[in-house]
Amino acid sequence: MRERIGSFRLLRRLGEGGMGVVFEAKDERLDRSVAIKMIREDTRVQGARERFWREARAAARVSHPNVCQLFDVGEEDGALYIAMELLEGESLSARLERGALPLAEAGQVTLGILAALEALHRHSIVHRDLKPSNVFLTAHGVKLLDFGLARGFETERGETADASITQTGIVVGTPRYMSPEQWQGQSLDARSDVFASGALLFEMLTGAPAFPGNSPAEVRHATLFGQPPVLAGPASVAALDDVLHRALAKDPAGRFESASAMAGALREALRLAGDTEVPRIRAVTRLIVLPFRVLRPDPNVDFLSYSLPDAITASLAGFESLVVRSALSAARFGTDSPDIRRVASEAEVDLVLTGSLLASGGQLRASTQLIEAQTGTVLWSTTTDGSLGDIFQLQDSLARKIVESLSLSLSGRERNSLQRDVPASAKAYEFFLRANELARDAASWTVARDLYLRCLDADPRYAPAWARLGRVYRLLSKYSVEHNSENLMRAAEAFRRALELNPDLSIALNLRANLEVEMGHGCETTVELMRRARLHPNDPELYAGLVHSTRYCGLLEASVAADRMAHRLDPTVPTSVRYTYWMQGEFEKAIAEQSDYSDFLGPYALTALGRLEEARRIYEDLERSSRSGIQIAVYTSQRAALQGNREEFLAANMRIAMSGFRDPEGLYFQARTAAFVHSPEVAFALLDRVVNDGFLCHRSMDLDPWLDGLRGDPEYRRIHRISEERHREARVRFLEAGGDRLLGISSV
Repeated sequence: MRERIGSFRLLRRLGEGGMGVVFEAKDERLDRSVAIKMIREDTRVQGARERFWREARAAARVSHPNVCQLFDVGEEDGALYIAMELLEGESLSARLERGALPLAEAGQVTLGILAALEALHRHSIVHRDLKPSNVFLTAHGVKLLDFGLARGFETERGETADASITQTGIVVGTPRYMSPEQWQGQSLDARSDVFASGALLFEMLTGAPAFPGNSPAEVRHATLFGQPPVLAGPASVAALDDVLHRALAKDPAGRFESASAMAGALREALRLAGDTEVPRIRAVTRLIVLPFRVLRPDPNVDFLSYSLPDAITASLAGFESLVVRSALSAARFGTDSPDIRRVASEAEVDLVLTGSLLASGGQLRASTQLIEAQTGTVLWSTTTDGSLGDIFQLQDSLARKIVESLSLSLSGRERNSLQRDVPASAKAYEFFLRANELARDAASWTVARDLYLRCLDADPRYAPAWARLGRVYRLLSKYSVEHNSENLMRAAEAFRRALELNPDLSIALNLRANLEVEMGHGCETTVELMRRARLHPNDPELYAGLVHSTRYCGLLEASVAADRMAHRLDPTVPTSVRYTYWMQGEFEKAIAEQSDYSDFLGPYALTALGRLEEARRIYEDLERSSRSGIQIAVYTSQRAALQGNREEFLAANMRIAMSGFRDPEGLYFQARTAAFVHSPEVAFALLDRVVNDGFLCHRSMDLDPWLDGLRGDPEYRRIHRISEERHREARVRFLEAGGDRLLGISSV
């Protein structure tokens, strides 16, 4: 070891990396201790000198408390050196060896990193090599080290893929923390460092890498196509998890645009978490059960292709350590040969259950595999033979095998849930599964209803059948012109029976929420759903319900936040957020949320944008294709209004009223159309009912140009005032119930 370099006396070696050695030294001119970083004399790494000078120049340009200070740079006898402040403490990598950091500590470290990055970015410098060993923890805060890979924004824009990889094919950067665009050799800016900051924060909170892999190739695939698991814990952790997933978005456009923007969101998340200890912050496992393949077409078995995976999914819903994608999400991947990596990428899951079914002589053989999604590794494969008359045992055994193989730590409530709601007979369960399959299609709702009733004749204590029957009755009440009121009462009674038998049945509570909201109980439903979400923080359906109920309360920001929470847990879960965007006046965004115009909202948004002729043609197509009497009446009323046919609109609107249709949100759209065709009496009557029935739409009323002709009328102001007053009451109850903390929002 040399004794001196320049005016510095070398005292001891502190550490070394691939190209450099760091010493503690004494600056004899100024009588101070410093750290000296030198390129090792025996290094043969290509570009080492260029990297050395790049680090020196970058460090010299930035002066910030969270950036390690540069004192001097020089060369002596061919040896290059940088003198910098000597730090006392430990690297983040050393700290992580002892395990995950508490929430408050991880948050403060990340804020220090982001402050340092913001200083770099102000000078148009991208760090490019953010990792635990380059973050030093001192008693006075974080210090960011090593700018050897730092580049300017403009320089990066001109680089090609080869610029991110050396001539020998070695990746420039540290694989676990590299952004997708860095892996792909694309231009980089501040958002690439934001991505690395998110990866560091995830690792600090969980003790595990955001993008695992045993090789750079596996890490690259996880970074480009995988998603880090969501975080489990108290409701306030949701805001923190939202920060993480925004920072780690694949597309730079989906991330925070700057380090300071991420820091602001992180501070707000930490504020929502408060000063209390946050237990059990950990990643959860994400599972999808794909439709089973029927090897030999058989009417006695075909219905099981979708209904058996649906039943397995339902039995595993609500576990704290497991997030199960919905059967509707899984149906998109129902092919004979599913692409597991595509499923992993699009559904954002860790595990995939696949299966095949073969019936012969009254027997059923089910062959299933549980596959690790990112690698395609089969974790286990099993073949089960059983009687066609004993399907429940097959479903139950598969659900239990999944739980056992994942070594899930179940609470007492979760263990009990696996043992409850067992059908009394195989025949009852078959009726139930067949009804579930038919209930997917509106044309088969009445047949599904009859099969649920046959199931309940065989087993009147089977709570899931009562819950599903309640859903069918609600849909028949809403969209059928016959027996509307009777079906509404039957729906309420079915949900009551389901929850009387099993007060914790998630599917019953989730399905009943839609009915309660449409009956004017939006505020009560919101409070109940929030209570359930605290008990089951990983159930995306609860947050999907909150998208609906908070909108009816006029809490539009909360509705959007609930949608974000639902999609944090399941990116494919359907919600009604596009209606929320419409109510906020974001009509283009409402259209972008759906792939076609097959429901009411698409043409509503087109009319709000002034694209009336396009909307009229869509209404004509929907009139011809719809089978529901109420839906046809709605489409007819809207088409007639756009054609200027006021009388036809009023006749169709009367048919809707006579049917008993009571969803106040749907009636709001009828009210605005009545104003459009210059029927103020009808419009006011509908708006009055809408508000009194619990749809608090004053903000939409403010934005809706079709209501301009009503604004000068005292009746308009009266209705608007009532909506505002009831909205304020709902807002108070929402905040008193902790809704802002649950959804990770600062205000409503």
